[in-house]
Amino acid sequence: MQTLLLSTGIVALAEMGDKTQLLSLVLATRFRKPWPIVAGIFAATLLNHGVAGALGAWLMAVVGPTVMRWVLGVSFLAMAGWMLIPDKLDEDEAKPAEKHGVFVTTVVMFFLAEMGDKTQVATIALAARFNDLFWVVMGTTIGMMLANAPVVFFGDALAKRVPLKVVHTTTALIFVALGVWALAGW
Repeated sequence: MQTLLLSTGIVALAEMGDKTQLLSLVLATRFRKPWPIVAGIFAATLLNHGVAGALGAWLMAVVGPTVMRWVLGVSFLAMAGWMLIPDKLDEDEAKPAEKHGVFVTTVVMFFLAEMGDKTQVATIALAARFNDLFWVVMGTTIGMMLANAPVVFFGDALAKRVPLKVVHTTTALIFVALGVWALAGW
C-alpha cells in the first residue's frame, strides 16, 4: 500500500503545471469531448509508465541494489531540482491531428509528450526503488489521472486556483527526502 500511495502522490504533485497537464487543457478546449480525452490519457499513461516501470525494475536487476541506491539517490535529488523548473508546451505539441479521432490523437500526443518527462523518470526511479512493478505503475497512473482529468473537465477555473510554486516546492522537498532516504540506505 505504501508503494501505491507514494507513487500516486509523487506523480500527482509532479504533474502540476507539467507540459502534459497543459496538453490536457489544450485537448479539452480544442475537442470539447472530455471522456475520450480522459480515456486516451489513461491508455497512454498506462502504456508509457508500464514501459518506464519495467525499465526501472530491469535496471535494479542488472546493476544490483548497492549501485542502484546511489543512482536513485542522485536521481531523486536531480528530480527535486527539475521540479523547480516550470514546463512549457511547445507550439507543435498543441496542434492535434484531428483525422484520427479524439481518443487516438490523445493517446499518441500524450504518450509522446510523456517521453523523458519528469513523471516518466520518476516512474523509472520508483520501480527501481520498490520491488513491486504493478503497484508503482498503478500509483503513477492514478497520480497522472488525478492531476490531468480535472483539467480536462474544469480547465481554466482550476489553473487559476492552484498555486503551482507551492506545489512544485513541496514536490521538490519530497524528492529531496527520497534522495536522502535512498543515499542513507533506509
